[in-house]
Amino acid sequence: MPLNVARKLIESHLESGEMTPGEEIAIHIDQTLTQDATGTLVMQELEALGLDRARTEVSVQYVDHNLLQTDEKNAEDHEYLRTAAQRFGLWYSKPGNGVSHPTHMQRFGIPGKTMVGSDSHTPAAGSLGMLAIGVGGLEVALAITGRPLHIRMPEVWGVRLKGELPEWCSAKDVILEMLRRHDVKGGVNRIIEYYGPGLASLTAMDRHVIANMGAELGATTTVFPSDETVRDFLRSEDREADWVELVADEHADYDVDETIDLSQIEPLIAKPSSPGNVVPVGQVAGQEIAQAVIGSSANPGLRDFAIVAAMVAGRQTAPGVSFDVNPTSREILTDLTKMGATTELVIGGARIHQAGCMGCIGMGQAPATGRNSLRTMPRNFPGRSGTKEDSVWLCSPETAAASALTGVITDPREWAREEKMDYPKLDLPRQCSVNTAMLVPPLEAEEAQHVEPVKGPNVSSLPELSPLPDEIEAPVLLKVGDNVSTDEISPAGARALPFRSNIPKLAMFSFTQIDDSYPERAQQAEETGHIIIGGDNYGQGSSREHAAIAPRHLGLRAVIAKSFARIHWQNLANFGVLALEFDDADDYDNIDQDDTLHIAGLRDALADKETLQVDNVTKDTSFTVRHRLSPRQVKDVLAGGLIPRLAEDEQ
Repeated sequence: MPLNVARKLIESHLESGEMTPGEEIAIHIDQTLTQDATGTLVMQELEALGLDRARTEVSVQYVDHNLLQTDEKNAEDHEYLRTAAQRFGLWYSKPGNGVSHPTHMQRFGIPGKTMVGSDSHTPAAGSLGMLAIGVGGLEVALAITGRPLHIRMPEVWGVRLKGELPEWCSAKDVILEMLRRHDVKGGVNRIIEYYGPGLASLTAMDRHVIANMGAELGATTTVFPSDETVRDFLRSEDREADWVELVADEHADYDVDETIDLSQIEPLIAKPSSPGNVVPVGQVAGQEIAQAVIGSSANPGLRDFAIVAAMVAGRQTAPGVSFDVNPTSREILTDLTKMGATTELVIGGARIHQAGCMGCIGMGQAPATGRNSLRTMPRNFPGRSGTKEDSVWLCSPETAAASALTGVITDPREWAREEKMDYPKLDLPRQCSVNTAMLVPPLEAEEAQHVEPVKGPNVSSLPELSPLPDEIEAPVLLKVGDNVSTDEISPAGARALPFRSNIPKLAMFSFTQIDDSYPERAQQAEETGHIIIGGDNYGQGSSREHAAIAPRHLGLRAVIAKSFARIHWQNLANFGVLALEFDDADDYDNIDQDDTLHIAGLRDALADKETLQVDNVTKDTSFTVRHRLSPRQVKDVLAGGLIPRLAEDEQ
């Protein structure tokens, strides 16, 4: 039977299960990626799991998110990560070396390999023909110990590309077109595979842009073939020996089919405050902006910076605009400088920041309240920027640069017509400035055994998690709407993220973006625990497992929602929180905050059937819910989480 690329990757790594959509499968994992916002918990989990040494082919710990050192907390976390990487046999990418996804692509990505990462944008590596999946940190920890990844087999959504992009459009407009068509839930339980003649005009880094933001569609991952374009990229990185061809078989089919004519793409922009709120730039042109930010894992390529440098060359950005540039790796910053592009950016008004995620995660670069900020980043969830009442738009580098120069949202085609400027023909180097100086290799096994990870005062241990009781009678402390993100559950930003290694402290920020009284009310309900009611796509966005473990620390026992985002649903199970879905979505409307709900006979019900009855004690009504947990996951939840369950198995 002819296979597409996604099925080839899964088949070659399948440890158990069948490749039937919806069935649970287990996949062998070759590589892992962790970053500092999520990696400290992974290292604590490796300690709890008693790991001696990483059993993957390659595992890399990056420090790219929390680079600001306004006090001792981030510096302490960096030292903990460095020494833990030494202890467990991981590579360590020093602070400022680069954003994890493009840096991993440059240095470690290999076609045909599998990878999991504790970052939802891990699928960016699919640009090289890898099967790269964003998961919670605990699943990364398990992969590092040599265990397989368990997921439900997704459908494979084939997107055929034809034609070529017109001038003043780029790869960001392609993924924004996908979001315009399908919004933030269109890819749930699907792998997106791009193929067709249009691929020839997209570089490996262009493909990275598209694969990265497949996460915003809710997709399990995105894959591209490993073709001559990938070979050229690896050659430019002095790694041609790592290239293998991986393309779909002739006559391979897909579970879902779609076509995009690249020649029909126009400049697009995602309005506040959702990546799926996409419109043509011309439709919102003329609105005043206060900030334009270039960079992040969603637009990490040399081209993305060089095109902006060419546009601002000989010009000055508008007086009221903060024009921020975040190089994505030391290598790219070096090449920009050799080209003279860094000079053009600086003269044009750019504020050059260190190589890292920075404002993408709300670590600095927070915009003024209510002022429009245009960003080439992947997400614009409310408050993610670090400003509670923010107004963040997502767009291409071309649109961001044109708008920075005019001071208002501007279609780059209109700007070019007024400036009488032809689309720049970039002369990018064929050989990259490979820089490995800030990559620290693993210690030899014998030396590593003598390293003790350094834990500063802000680095706690994992909280102990109690088993799920057979009966829950608890108040609904919070009722939220659709598409609540993990940024709203466990906020990013410079106030909260420095406590990412200190769950008791971080827990006090839980849901404060929605209701700042939640942490205190949760503590008051400690004896009974509590329940949260959610709408559709609950827990979308970041893979951070803090959004599960921090509310769990405050007594969360169950979330009842219309539907869940994949990673957060798994994270809840990993930490013993029961994720339930309404049998009838209309029952959502009949529950109010502060109602008391009662669920009895949980242990038998979870083990024997998928449907459970919930009694609303306050209203004297009942409704039914279902769970989608596999027998393996049921055991995890009943034990209070995956780590307690593994401990039980070892006794």
